Amino acid sequence: MMASSIPAGFRALPLSAVQLSLAAVLKCGQSFRWTCYPLSSSPGTESCPTHEYRLCLRDRVVCLRQSSDYLFYRSVFPGEHLSAAQEGVRDEDTLTWLKDYFQLDVDLLKLYDQWSDRDQVFNKLKSRFSGIRMLRQDPWENLVSFICSSNNNIPRITKMVHALCKQYSPSLISLPPPEFSGSDSQGPAAYHAFPPPSLLAAPEVKSTLRGLGFGYRADYIQRTAKMLVDTHGSSMSNSESREDCEEWLSRLRDISTEDAREELLKFVGVGRKVADCVLLMSLDKKEVIPVDTHVHQIAIKHYGLRTVGGSKGKSAMTPRIYDEVATKLADIWGEYAGWAHSVLFTADLKAFSSFGIEPSTPATSVMDVGTSALASSSSKRKHDEIQSEVEMQRKIMLMGAAVAAVAAAAAAVIVAVHSDEDDSDDLSSLEDASSPSSSARVKRRRSSD
Repeated sequence: MMASSIPAGFRALPLSAVQLSLAAVLKCGQSFRWTCYPLSSSPGTESCPTHEYRLCLRDRVVCLRQSSDYLFYRSVFPGEHLSAAQEGVRDEDTLTWLKDYFQLDVDLLKLYDQWSDRDQVFNKLKSRFSGIRMLRQDPWENLVSFICSSNNNIPRITKMVHALCKQYSPSLISLPPPEFSGSDSQGPAAYHAFPPPSLLAAPEVKSTLRGLGFGYRADYIQRTAKMLVDTHGSSMSNSESREDCEEWLSRLRDISTEDAREELLKFVGVGRKVADCVLLMSLDKKEVIPVDTHVHQIAIKHYGLRTVGGSKGKSAMTPRIYDEVATKLADIWGEYAGWAHSVLFTADLKAFSSFGIEPSTPATSVMDVGTSALASSSSKRKHDEIQSEVEMQRKIMLMGAAVAAVAAAAAAVIVAVHSDEDDSDDLSSLEDASSPSSSARVKRRRSSD
């Protein structure tokens, strides 16, 4: 690769986009603190980066760009001017963090091949949704973020998490947009690290977070922070400038999945769904599959799961159903089942309906794959019979067009009436199955929000 193609100030890590897609991984509801800036591109530069992604850590802001074959990275520190040697050391430290955060030791292509061999549904989606891997996040940030996810969607969770950081963490550094010019209306942005538990444990945090739009989640966050601090301490660790209780959370990586889940379920606002998200996304439990409405519907439609509430996944999410869905999918996908789940989950998000396809190609989601898979396996004789039936049905449909229109309108009204809230990119349409009196709490929470 020509040196001139490396963005100024960045270093280059050889990495194919099929091993890591920043556009998918950083926007699919795993992490909520990355900011994204579009970059201008010239004709004939298809392989050049199109966006820059930024994340504020405790001591630096990490900036990433991506081409089809390289991941470009740099870190920006506040304060003093560094020598070339010091910058080299810090760049190596950032590279170590990147490899850990994106778990680059895992060969994603090999996993995709394994999942495709085991699962025809996955095989139909893998080319469109390549490069989706599981992040290895900070457990404390991950825990708070998914407490915020209860009955919520990705844009709103993102807004909450950024507001939390701005309120309780001082600005580390201000940076202009990556292509800043004097005429830009968008000025420098302040970057805030994620606050430690001790800053969120005070009683007044509840009212402050409610004022920021957290609703009932404000109480959960404050009480969980206080439980951590009271039980495991808030002294600063010498190893990574983290509090003792944060170090304790990280050590849950070293115990069994069942024991780690039991510890997480002790916190306020943490039921099975939130606990499983934290286990998968920050505690190295790669086999765990968090189950929500979308995953439940996918299991019914494409993997033969039966449910007592009908065939459309609208039955109440009970612990039994949760376990049935998780077990069914784990049996199909194997050791890295949680990673495979993240690909299917992303494919089902409305925001990704046109991801990875050319504008002229009809969008296909995971919920549409079963139909195409069935058609591809039909024999020619069956195909001819279907074509004959289609022609007959076409005539019938022409006669009944008016009736069909009325039926469609009625169906739309029914959907609107029964919709809980804006389900756009919903991460948790149902309460955690293990939370007591979930339906009653949902009604109270909505009124409080």
